[in-house]
Amino acid sequence: MHLLLCCLFFASPSEAPKRVRDHGIVIGVLPTGARNAITDVAGVQVGHVTLVSGDHIRTGVTAILPHGGNIFQQKVPAGIHLGNAFGKLAGYTQVKELGNIETPIVLTNTLSVPTAANALITYTLQQPVNADVRSVNAVVGETNDGRLNDIRGRHVTEDHVLQAIAAAKSGPVAEGSVGAGTGTQCFRYKGGIGTSSRVVPKDKGGYTVGVLVQSNFGGVLQIAGVPVGRIMGNHYLARRPKATPDGSCMIVVATDAPLTARNLERLAKRAMLGLARTGGIASNGSGDYVIAFSTAEGVRIPYRPENMQRDIQVLRNEAMTPLFLAVIEATEEAILNSMFTAETVTGNGHTTPSIPLDKVLPILEKHGVPIRRAER
Repeated sequence: MHLLLCCLFFASPSEAPKRVRDHGIVIGVLPTGARNAITDVAGVQVGHVTLVSGDHIRTGVTAILPHGGNIFQQKVPAGIHLGNAFGKLAGYTQVKELGNIETPIVLTNTLSVPTAANALITYTLQQPVNADVRSVNAVVGETNDGRLNDIRGRHVTEDHVLQAIAAAKSGPVAEGSVGAGTGTQCFRYKGGIGTSSRVVPKDKGGYTVGVLVQSNFGGVLQIAGVPVGRIMGNHYLARRPKATPDGSCMIVVATDAPLTARNLERLAKRAMLGLARTGGIASNGSGDYVIAFSTAEGVRIPYRPENMQRDIQVLRNEAMTPLFLAVIEATEEAILNSMFTAETVTGNGHTTPSIPLDKVLPILEKHGVPIRRAER
C-alpha cells in the first residue's frame, strides 16, 4: 500500500490558501501577532504529519511544543477546561491535579490516542537527561475523522507521532486539511487545523495569546456576526439527510503571560466563547476541550527543584480581562481559518466540500462586512 506522508510546519505565503484576513475580514478589536498564529508566543513550535493513501486514509498528527527544551525537566503551568467531554483527552487528570504539562501536546484521531500516548512516553524516556524517569503524563487530544478516514484501520503509528514532534518549528503554521485536521469537518464543510493570535495593549501588559484548533464540530455557522448558516440553509436543523452537530473541537491556547494553573483554566474557559461566536453549540456528542499553558520562564516548574518553596511573580486576577478578550477573538478566528484554508476532501466513500467562498463572501459583504475584492 502506497502511503503519502507529509511532514508540514509552514507554507509559503504565495502557496498558502487564503486565510480570513486575506479577504479583508477582521475578527475582533485586538491586533494579531506577526504571524497571526500560536507560534507568535515565543518558544512555541508546531509540527504536522499528514497521512493520505488510496481512497480511505485521510488522517494525521499535529504536535504542539510549549518550548524547545526538555519539557519534562522544565514543565509549564497549564489548565484544562471541558466544554463538553464526549471525547478522549489523555492526561487530563494529572494536569488538573498538579497544574502542569510535561510533554508535547499531540492531536490526532480518536482511535489513535493510545498510540500517540505511547509515542510521547518513548519521546520522553529516550532523552538522556530523563534516564531515571519512571512516570510520564502524556497529553493527547482527538477528534473523530471517521467519515473521511478509515479510522478503524488505525493507520497512525508511533513513528508518525515522533516525526510530527521532530518536524515542529516556530514560524508560520500550515492550516486546513493537514496533520490532525486532514479528515475533519466543520459546520458541514471541510474543517481542519487553524490558528490565530492576539496581542493585548502595552498598558495591559503587552502579552500575546495564541490559539491552535482542530475543528470537527457543527451548529449554525456565523462569520463576523453574520448568520451564514441560517442564510444558506446549511445547518444541522435544515432538512438534509444525516445532519448532525456532533463532532469535537480541540483548542490549544498558549500565552507568554505569567499565569498560575488556576488562571490558565479561567483563560481556557473563555476559549469556548470564541467557539460559540462561530455558531458552535457544544452538542451532546461533541468533545470540546481547551488546553491552556504559559511559556513564561519565571513560572516553569523544574522536575528537580532546588528547594521546596517557589518565589514567582504572576498576574493578579484583575489583569486577566484583556487576556480573556484575546483568547475569545483568537479562538474565533482560528476556527474560521481552519475552514477558509481547507480544501475539498474525498475519502472513505464520502466527500466534504470546502466552504463555498464564492457564496459566503457576497453574503458577508451584503451584511456590512468589508471584503477585499482584489483577493476574491
